[in-house]
This record gives sequence, C-alpha cells and structure tokens, in this order.
Amino acid sequence: MIDGTAGGTRGWQGWRGWREAAEEALYGPGGFYHRDEGPAGHFRTSVHASPLFAAAVARLLCRVDDVLGRPSALDFVDMAAGRGELAVGVLAALPAQVAARTRVHAVERAARPAGLDARVHWRSAPPPGATGLLFANEWLDNVPVDVAETDAAGVPRRVLVRADGAERLGEPVTGAAADWLARWWPLPSERGLRAEIGLPRDRAWAAAVGGLERGLAVAVDYAHTVDARPPFGTLTGFRDGRGTAPVPDGSCDLTAHVALDACAHAPAGPLPAPRLLPQRDALRALGIDGARPPLALASTHPAAYLRALASAGEAAELTATGGLGGFGWLLQPVAVPDPRELFPTGG
Repeated sequence: MIDGTAGGTRGWQGWRGWREAAEEALYGPGGFYHRDEGPAGHFRTSVHASPLFAAAVARLLCRVDDVLGRPSALDFVDMAAGRGELAVGVLAALPAQVAARTRVHAVERAARPAGLDARVHWRSAPPPGATGLLFANEWLDNVPVDVAETDAAGVPRRVLVRADGAERLGEPVTGAAADWLARWWPLPSERGLRAEIGLPRDRAWAAAVGGLERGLAVAVDYAHTVDARPPFGTLTGFRDGRGTAPVPDGSCDLTAHVALDACAHAPAGPLPAPRLLPQRDALRALGIDGARPPLALASTHPAAYLRALASAGEAAELTATGGLGGFGWLLQPVAVPDPRELFPTGG
C-alpha cells in the first residue's frame, strides 16, 4: 500500500526480506526510479561523468558491427537506461553509416522521458533475438537481492527489514540461496558477517544474455570476486549525491555491489568464455587513457589545448583507480567468429 506522500513512503509496517522490500521501494508505484528527477538527480555514473564514455561504447558497438560482418540491422540495447542519456550519447557518437543501420533500445521500468530522441525505442524488457551490443551500465547493482547474516551459532539467516530501515534476523537460508552462498560467498561461522545473495542477478544476467542472438553482452558495475568479498556486505543508499542509510521507503536508491564472477557463470549454452576487466583497462582498449596533451600545444593552439586538457581530466576520472576505473566489466560474446577481436588489448 502507498500512502500517497511525495517521497513514495510505504505504508507497510511488517517485516520482509530485503529483496521484496527493495523491489517495491525502487520500482513500485511512487518508487525511487519513478521520480521525476531520475537517477542523475541522486548519483553520478560514468555516463553522467563525461560524453567520452558514450563515445567509447559507440566505438565498441562499431567493433561488434565489424565482427558481425556489418549486418543490415544492428541493435544497441541499453539496459537500465535511466532517462536515455547513454542511448542518445551513443547515437550521437556513431558514424553516420553505422547510425543509419542501428536500432537503439532503451530498457527501463520508468516511463519514457518527454522529448527523448524519436530514434530511441523505449522498452520495459530487452528485445528478443537482438544482434549487436547489449550494454548494462549499473543495472545489476539495482536488481534487488536478499541479505544474509550469521547468527550467534554461525548460521546464515535472512535479514528482515521494515519500511523505516529497522532490521532483524529471520529464517535460516536454505535451498538454492544456500547453495549460492556456499559456492560464491561462503560465510565463516562468526556472528554478524553479512552477504548479499546474488542469485536473482545471476538469473537476470542469464536472461539478458539469452535474448541476444549474436553479438556482445556487457555488464558494468561495482563488483567484487569470491576471493575478496566484503565481510559485512555492501548494501547502501544514495540520496542527493550522498551515501545514506539504506531505508526501503522509496526516498533513496538502494544498491549493493555485484558478484560479477558469479554472473559470468550463469548463462547457459555453448558460449565463448566470458572476460572480467576493470573499467580502466576496458576503456583504455577503447581509446580512453587520460593522458595529458603536450604542453607545446598550449603555445601553438591554446583553445585546442584547453579542450584536450578538459577531455584528459574527464578520461582520468573514468579510469581512476579506486574510482570509476575500478568498476568491473563483464564481457560475454554470443555467436561471434572470434571473440578476441572485440577486446584485442586490455586486461
């Protein structure tokens, strides 16, 4: 039930798992992702940091196009499209002859923004049988998951939460969720350790890859691997550009880092081996390195020097160690002749 307040505050007062609570808080009526200001009003992604990011994705799409033999219709699928910023940026950066063949699909659960480029097809789910590039920038971290915490006996239990953010421990984790924890995020028998159960993300990624007929699927996100899981999990909130306590009332974003190594093993079928790269390596392979322009340019072409310096600063932010450059890129080729041609360098 929604109480009708501007923040989308939830009327429920009972205890629920984090997955159910976050699903309603983010995507239910009046939820965070239906707010007018959109995600960019609360946090800054690589897409918002610089148009260089969209240009790099456009170069990747062209690389996919070449590997596929330049099909008559080339798909670009932008998962979790926000307000269509990446979709529009990629269209603008494509060479005219590629743009003319490209079908751009923005996949988002919120309504289509007013004034969006008519060439962008707004969808609630990815198109089946796409040929081209499926790009999921900061999608999987917003696929809601349950949280587990070890009790005094070391048993992982599901964490229950109220609309005000208060938590308590629920039933022990069992079944497929327990199997996932044992394989991908084993918790030592020490009280208070936490994990996010990434099984829904694995399934979401497998479904997205399964809908791609030929091409490349890419997931870009905050990530960690099984050899370095954070001992207390990563669930957090964002509001107005700042981190905040995760409260499932629709007033803030709810996000948790992604076990991309688990996602990499989720798709079924005879697929080429996936690759995991840090964003700094992936973007460098796509022509973004953050190198400063030569100082001599300042004397001969000062305006060009200032433009190049600004571009270098943006590139440095996108590739910074400990910042955006540390994001993980999961690359899954699908039915392409030679996957190595997609990323011949980097990582």
